[in-house]
Amino acid sequence: MARAARPQAPHPSTPASASASTSKGLPKASRAAARRPLTTGDYLQRILNARVYDVAVESALQFAPQLSARTGHRIWLKREDEQPVFSFKLRGAYNKMVQLSAEQRARGVICASAGNHAQGVALSARKLGCTATIVMPVTTPQLKIDAVRALGGEVVLVGDSYSDAHAHALELERRQGATFVHPFDDPDVIAGQGTIAMEILRQHQGPIDAVFVAIGGGGLVSGVAAYIKAVRPGIRVIGVQMNDSDAMLRSVRAGKRVTLHDVGLFSDGTAVKTVGAETFRLTRALVDDFEVVDTDAVCAAMKDIFQDTRAVVEPAGALGVAAAKQYAARVGGSGQTLVAITCGANMNFDRLRFVAERAEVGEEREALFAVSIPEERGSFRRLCGLIGARSVTEFDYRISDAQTAQVFVGLSTRERGESAQIAERLTGAGFATLDLTHDELAKTHIRHLVGGRSELARGERLFRFQFPERPGALMRFLSSMHPDWNISLFHYRNHGADYGRILVGLQVPRGEQRALKTFLTTLGFPFVEETDNPVYRLFLR
Repeated sequence: MARAARPQAPHPSTPASASASTSKGLPKASRAAARRPLTTGDYLQRILNARVYDVAVESALQFAPQLSARTGHRIWLKREDEQPVFSFKLRGAYNKMVQLSAEQRARGVICASAGNHAQGVALSARKLGCTATIVMPVTTPQLKIDAVRALGGEVVLVGDSYSDAHAHALELERRQGATFVHPFDDPDVIAGQGTIAMEILRQHQGPIDAVFVAIGGGGLVSGVAAYIKAVRPGIRVIGVQMNDSDAMLRSVRAGKRVTLHDVGLFSDGTAVKTVGAETFRLTRALVDDFEVVDTDAVCAAMKDIFQDTRAVVEPAGALGVAAAKQYAARVGGSGQTLVAITCGANMNFDRLRFVAERAEVGEEREALFAVSIPEERGSFRRLCGLIGARSVTEFDYRISDAQTAQVFVGLSTRERGESAQIAERLTGAGFATLDLTHDELAKTHIRHLVGGRSELARGERLFRFQFPERPGALMRFLSSMHPDWNISLFHYRNHGADYGRILVGLQVPRGEQRALKTFLTTLGFPFVEETDNPVYRLFLR
């Protein structure tokens, strides 16, 4: 968990986009008020008057019995994954667009989005009878592209990231005169998302201890916090971020907006490098605390949601549940009422392979180990005797040394922290054991490459890369390399995600290490060097 104090935030001017569609036609005094920073009372009024139900439904607030039984707290799910576009985003998009003038609608709207906001804008445009141009990164899953086109949106694919798409959308806005519909940094959009909190408090009028809200750009958490703090300020609003996409948390800590150099892509719905000016102002002032979760915790939460609802949410849709579980484990006790917003379900089916694999580790129902055993008769039997009745999920071995064998072992576990106990037991029996349960390299690659040592790989340096899943990415990597460098190892698995995880071994002459550093920093793909990782040295070096 990451805590952040909640000081009184400074009050920057309301963004230009905030007043473009709301101040025209108002009396002079009202226009002046529209230019000042909006207060919690202003947002309460906007939320109560928001126009969302022409396209949105009042989603269910559903009790999660299995999650509640396991955590000891009463956990409720606000099912925004049940919206017509399987995401909350249509609330804010429609509330913004319905307030445009007839002249603005005639010129059409434009937005930049990796998927969920795009579908909300496209559906709203169809309802309102205007055209919608949706600029999306070329890495956008085909599922989301097809969904936007099915709703009548004109899709323009540009760039590798949301930032590229956003820049192009602003250029089209200038050239075409269309109205830009921001995915989060607009008071009308924020007010539309705030109707979710209005529904929660109406649907559950008893005590609520905390509401957990995923944060990307901050539109959802800003709207939810604005309503809750105006109506029932005793309820804690807890923002949730991925550990590799935590721009809002870093911004709150720094007291100013921080731009991330890279963001993780697993939870693509919250992968935002820079949060909004207005959403930062509201979040800093109104959100009580933050929880930071990782990929494994989100995968486990996706499985938990499925077990209670039989619904498959997208990673961003599971952030709230992952955080609620983390919070419940930390505070202990029992009986608190916790609400998690399951904010989306635009999930590629192929990604389920990766989710299913990592869910067991995320819930710590599987533990991974590297075990060294002597190459002598009876060693395997003795190791199996120590494992006992536990289910073996993986057991990989290949002879490579006359004295010692390295075995990769996966075991099912029953509770958190059990992997450390197992490792201690194996070590105590004379088997050198390394607990790999939380090692990213082991979970993603090594478990599929055990036994890959080679005398020909001397001088090898090992790197993990993230490549965008699109044609030409690998060729760009290979063509950027010096022709004298040798690829000594290459491992890739398609997880059905928007990006590929690739492990590469490079043999680079000593005199060209500076050139290698330049190559890595100018390539543009996130990377981590794993040459000194003990797992690599045990199984592949």
